[in-house]
Amino acid sequence: MTEFWSSLLYLLGGMIIGGGLGYFFTRRMFEKQLKENPPINEKMIRAMFLQMGRKPSEAQIKQIMKSMGQ
Repeated sequence: MTEFWSSLLYLLGGMIIGGGLGYFFTRRMFEKQLKENPPINEKMIRAMFLQMGRKPSEAQIKQIMKSMGQ
């Protein structure tokens, strides 16, 4: 019976440690990706409009930023 409880304890300990390490490394990779590939900004929207041959107004840019949730 003691063997069962020690196995359960090791299993729970391993799951907690693995979850903590997984969270840490996933967070670190996510921050690295955001640093290398920043989310779209107003400058990128202006460039997109200019490539399409249009001159965007400030209201259009603000509307697009608002629709994207930024």
